[in-house]
Amino acid sequence: MDFTGRVVIITGAARGLGRASAARFYEQGASVAVNARDQARADEVVRALGARALALPGDITADGIAAEIVRKTLDRFGRVDILVNNAAHAQSTRIELLGAEEWRLALETNMTAPFLLIKAALPAMKAQNYGRIINISSSAGRSVSTLGGAHYTASKTGLLGLTRAAAKELGKFGVTVNAICPGMIDTELTREHASDELLERLAASFPVPRLGRPLEVADLICFVASEAAGFITGASFDINGGDLMM
Repeated sequence: MDFTGRVVIITGAARGLGRASAARFYEQGASVAVNARDQARADEVVRALGARALALPGDITADGIAAEIVRKTLDRFGRVDILVNNAAHAQSTRIELLGAEEWRLALETNMTAPFLLIKAALPAMKAQNYGRIINISSSAGRSVSTLGGAHYTASKTGLLGLTRAAAKELGKFGVTVNAICPGMIDTELTREHASDELLERLAASFPVPRLGRPLEVADLICFVASEAAGFITGASFDINGGDLMM
C-alpha cells in the first residue's frame, strides 16, 4: 500500500487506534492531519511523525470545528483524500445512572461529528472525483458492548447506518465509505475501563485468545483506504479475534 501524495485526516489521533493509524499512513507516504482535543497532544503526535504531519487541535463536537479541520488541511496540503472518523466518547455508565447530557455527548461525538466531517470533506473529494471515508465503529455497533454503556452501543450502531447511507449517496462521486468494527483491542481506553484480570479472562474466551493490537487495526484501515479496495463500499469490517461471528 503506497499512499505517496495522499492526504489523510484522522480524528482522535493522540493515542490508541488513531495514533497507530497515523503512524501507518505516514510510514506509507501519506501526509497526515492529526486531530486531538488539545494542542499539546496534537503537537506531540506531529513531532513523532515528521514534516508531513499537521496538528489540528479541537473538540470535534464544538460548533465549526469539523469545517475548520478540513479547511486547515486544505490550506496546508491542497487536498483531502482520506478521512478516518476515529474519535469517540466511550463510557461504561449503566442505564440507571446514565443522564441525558452524557447520552447526547456520546451521540454528538460518535455520530454527529463524523457526519459533519463527511459533509465538510465532501466538496474537496467531489472535485477530485476521489475519496475514502472510514468510520471507526465497534463490535458494539454489530451487537452490544462488553464494557461500554447503552449510549456507546447505540451511537456505534448509528454510525454503521450513516456509513451505509453515505456509501449509497457518494459512490457516484468516486467516494467510498466503509466502517471498521474493532473488538477488544489493547489500547489505553480499553485498559481504563477494565482491570488486567478481566481483560485476561475475556481474551482467553476468544477463538484467537488474546487482545487485538492497535497496529493490526491500523493495517486494516490502510487496506480499506487503499487503491485495492476501490470497489468496496458500504461494508463493515470486523476485527475481533473471532469474538463476534456474523
